Amino acid sequence: MQLGQDTELNEVRRRVRDLAAQQAPPRNPRTGVRAPEADEVPALREWTRRLFEEQLLGVHWPVEYGGLTDPHPLFESAVTDELIRVGAAGPVGGGLLAAAAIIASGTAEQKDFFLPRIRSGEHIWCQLFSEPDAGSDLAGLRTRARRDGDDFVVDGQKVWTTNGQYADFGYLLARTDPDAPKHAGITAFALDMTTPGVSVRPLREITGTADFNEVFLDQVRIPATRVIGEVDQGWAVTTTSLALERSSAGSGASLFGALDRLGKLANEVVLDGGPAIERDDVRQAIGGFVADVHVNSLVSAFGDSRALHGEADTGDAPVSKILFSEINLALHEYGLELQGHDGVRVEGDAHVQDLGWWQDAFLYARAFTIAGGTNEVLRNVIAERALGLPR
Repeated sequence: MQLGQDTELNEVRRRVRDLAAQQAPPRNPRTGVRAPEADEVPALREWTRRLFEEQLLGVHWPVEYGGLTDPHPLFESAVTDELIRVGAAGPVGGGLLAAAAIIASGTAEQKDFFLPRIRSGEHIWCQLFSEPDAGSDLAGLRTRARRDGDDFVVDGQKVWTTNGQYADFGYLLARTDPDAPKHAGITAFALDMTTPGVSVRPLREITGTADFNEVFLDQVRIPATRVIGEVDQGWAVTTTSLALERSSAGSGASLFGALDRLGKLANEVVLDGGPAIERDDVRQAIGGFVADVHVNSLVSAFGDSRALHGEADTGDAPVSKILFSEINLALHEYGLELQGHDGVRVEGDAHVQDLGWWQDAFLYARAFTIAGGTNEVLRNVIAERALGLPR
């Protein structure tokens, strides 16, 4: 296991900072993984195209589709991390995940059609995995697809679909063999979201935004040529694509920005007739968060380093995600508590701190303990798969 500075990744980060400073579209300062407003989508399509054009995304793709010959294994993780650090948007939609599935399991025709359109921003993708009764237990999905001539006919419901209201295509999982064992009999599809029978309903959240959607599928016909991989082998397609699609959520890049805001907040909030930062208990609490954030960053780097040197452990990613999400929740809860009665103010109130950022961040922070697998499920993964404990 090796840790340390990497000059190649430092150069990647510099390129991201420079490009973001010059060309990144304006971004709402809300925290979390948020769907854009409708009028922001055209600029985000163009920004996605620009990130690919500058070879900051898609670098692990085959060279004939725009990838680099020998990119650093953590190249795109560094890009994602730096975009978060500078407060710039990433690529809009789930195109990277869909591309990972198509590259690993798709046909030559699918690669030729979809990959250039993902790179250009023409196609925004959404992920159609979770269902009302199949969230963390994805293998329990009930959406059905039956063969009918050259098509599959799909009926079911998906939920928690980010960007579903803007997506051109959806990476869909449906059960094609209801009698197969739980993780078998599932097929992956590329679904044109304009197909008759597809209905998208945004879900208004406690934050006041509509980042997620319900998607209803009523007799939706998908050409058999849009099956990704083999029929009934969708579970393997999905696990492979999730492994290939790199994410730096657990690295906690956003936590460093939150720490900066917490320091400013403690200087502005008045407690006992003076700035809150002058109180010993406040300084100790902030110091504790600083330590936690740096520990989280090192734990994430530790997992990356082990993976790069062939020493990866199944518990690395779950540990990092749990640590990040719980530090994130505690930090934002403390920021709200520090404001006392003013903590109930919201965006638009003339006297709210930091334009209401803390209230929004507090409401959203709980989502990170659920997204990407609930922390309870991930603890089971650590116990059973990493530690070998009985179920």
